Amino acid sequence: MSVFIEDTFAEAFEGLYFRILVTADDMWTLRKAAEDSTATPSTVIGRIEGGIERWVAKSETPDRRPGVILQFWSGIDERKPLNDVVRRFYREFSYRVRQDILVKPFTAVFDACPNPVGKVDAMEFIGHCGDGYEWTEKLYGREMIIIPIMVPDFKIERYLGYGRGVMGGNFWYMCRTKEAVLKAGKRALKAISQVNGVITPFDICSAGSKPETKFPYIGPTTNHPYCPSLKGRLGSESRVPDGVRYIPEIVINGLTLNSVKEAMRAGVKAASSVEGVVRISAGNYGGRLGKYRIYLRELMP
Repeated sequence: MSVFIEDTFAEAFEGLYFRILVTADDMWTLRKAAEDSTATPSTVIGRIEGGIERWVAKSETPDRRPGVILQFWSGIDERKPLNDVVRRFYREFSYRVRQDILVKPFTAVFDACPNPVGKVDAMEFIGHCGDGYEWTEKLYGREMIIIPIMVPDFKIERYLGYGRGVMGGNFWYMCRTKEAVLKAGKRALKAISQVNGVITPFDICSAGSKPETKFPYIGPTTNHPYCPSLKGRLGSESRVPDGVRYIPEIVINGLTLNSVKEAMRAGVKAASSVEGVVRISAGNYGGRLGKYRIYLRELMP
């Protein structure tokens, strides 16, 4: 099957990430904690986004329970001191832990940052949920905070590392048929999940955005030249190719630029194998927003 690869690039940028290992007594609770805590990607509106990197066997976790590696990301605002960016990021991250993981029975959180550029003290915004009754213990060879809760008790490693990585790698797979949207997207996500160190915070995303907007108070709005339903209305301004009726996007964040490239390559190859996918493109802003340009034709020679 021949799928046209556009001569364009995905525009990616630097970001900060927390990478944690969450464990629980059972897979149902673990899955709920993982999905709830990463469910709302919101970096584009000044919050944070997350995703599931991989599931971890009992034999690989400190407490010998089922586990999952999660990543949480924030963009870097170069206009602000890095310490201020980190502190805001840590506060936002703490909400995800407190509201979506701590509240699940018998969960625990461990640091899993491979190359931290710094660390935060989880006592400040998470440990003190114990209202002063929390304590620390040496467990599993780590310093753990024990937070007393009504289904006792929540455990979290005291010092959590954060790293610098790459956000916003992406590709668009343009479809002729509705069936191809989910079939190709699921196949791409499965291929991407085999790549170490990456997440897809939106999974199959139906709403690519642009930085220019008539309503700046709500943040990024629809990328109107690529909306198939506006093709007739926009006329020559439309960028939707003939025969294309759907343009889903898959966004990729990763610990390294190479891991993002590898994930993009795997995803594009998988999506291109599906009947109804006719063209591959990517989202960029002419290089104005991100320092990395990942050219599709270099990935898929």
